[in-house]
Amino acid sequence: MLGISVTIARKWLYAYRALGKEALFVTGHNTYPHELKVEAAKAVIEGRMTKPAAMKAYGLRSKTQIDAWCKLYREGGADALLPKPKGRPKKARASFSSREEELEARVRELELELEIQKRINALADEIEQKRRTR
Repeated sequence: MLGISVTIARKWLYAYRALGKEALFVTGHNTYPHELKVEAAKAVIEGRMTKPAAMKAYGLRSKTQIDAWCKLYREGGADALLPKPKGRPKKARASFSSREEELEARVRELELELEIQKRINALADEIEQKRRTR
């Protein structure tokens, strides 16, 4: 009737039963501290709390969060709930034992750039000569 999947409707119903109608007015994503994630997952896995009770006690707005945290906690313990680094990994910088080695590496790099530029210029000249002979 609303054009949404049954699973979404079930998640809304679960959130409504656990936290009331305020849980349905979620507009953004929250980030939770590592300690809270571990406590909530531990409480559910050890059987001290049900998922709805843990949602209410820890202020979680989604069953999906507690499900994911429990899964990660079972698989990798508390360390699995640590925040993951965002973005592309940084390039490892070469470490040189002396300034001389660093300069030699820079010279090799510049020589390679020069060789590439020479090849590009030669190719451009060749293309220009072919165009003139036509």
